Amino acid sequence: MRMSDIIEEFIKDMLSEDNEAIIQRNDLAQHFNCVPSQINYVISTRFTPIQGYYVESQRGGGGYIKIEKVQMTKSDYLMHIITSIGDKMTAKEVEVFVNNIQGQDVINEKQAKLIKSATSDQVLNRAGNEKDQIRASIFKNMLITLLKTGWRRKLKC
Repeated sequence: MRMSDIIEEFIKDMLSEDNEAIIQRNDLAQHFNCVPSQINYVISTRFTPIQGYYVESQRGGGGYIKIEKVQMTKSDYLMHIITSIGDKMTAKEVEVFVNNIQGQDVINEKQAKLIKSATSDQVLNRAGNEKDQIRASIFKNMLITLLKTGWRRKLKC
């Protein structure tokens, strides 16, 4: 397990108690015997609004980093994702979004595989220069369909 994964799990354990963690970056870096920028990296890449977290940072002598797990309904979460999708997306970007959505238990493993498959480079190769625009459109429409019907009817994909 990589150091970033270990730090992420440690912070998530802290969050599991009351959906909020207040940490001292330097103290955490000392605890894991790493540089403080490693803590910054973990927080900025693994505790983002898209992943359902709110991060507040207070700098200075008594500074801290406060991480809150935002409680959202599945509908709110999907709407947040849909509105954050731009005009173009790479296959890797879709994969990250899908993994996050699955991690929030909004979709199951089979649905995740279906979305990744439908938006893969292998499928969109013939689209040429427009494949990233088409991918974004397909992904957004799949999420809208999930929003309208997905988990309510408990589809068995």
